[in-house]
Amino acid sequence: MRNLNAQAWLSLAALAVVMGLLLFVPAWTIHYWQAWVYLSIFMGASLLTTLYLMKKDPALLKRRMRGGPAAEKRTKQKLIMFFTSIGFIALLVVPALDHRFGWSEIQLSCVIAGDVLVVTGFFFIFLVYKENTFTSATIDVVEGQKVISTGPYAIVRHPMYASAILYLAGTPPCPWLVLGFSASGAHGPVPGMAAI
Repeated sequence: MRNLNAQAWLSLAALAVVMGLLLFVPAWTIHYWQAWVYLSIFMGASLLTTLYLMKKDPALLKRRMRGGPAAEKRTKQKLIMFFTSIGFIALLVVPALDHRFGWSEIQLSCVIAGDVLVVTGFFFIFLVYKENTFTSATIDVVEGQKVISTGPYAIVRHPMYASAILYLAGTPPCPWLVLGFSASGAHGPVPGMAAI
């Protein structure tokens, strides 16, 4: 278990470094408060969830650490995870470029709304982990696994996906910009950000 915890700490540190690079290098500045807030929320939620899993469900922590395109067994799933990873990277890089080049002006209310969605999404993901010890990072059927119908599963069949939609909706680009309306009154889809 000590090795698993060390691996988890190393993974968290690597995640923080990679996300920081994806946020601040394209922005070409560290004076980017929206990115600092988003990174703090993302890493804070990841840290708290990891601490919980270390203490209460190390088996789930181990399963969650085996993820990404390489961990999938089927080619279709590998492709889906690859493009999902590229999409998430773009969600961080595009707003950073927006910040650097001033493509759009994002109102504080939009940033706050995005951050609230991110926090809410992570909270519900935590509830999923708490309820379902078989919440693997890959599509897997484990011996002894059962259908869960309590907690968030009593409300929606796939609460992990529903929760991820919340935090991704709060991650850039800002939902209002996707709809074609920027807070500055410009119309048409423009690059922008909500949580960052």
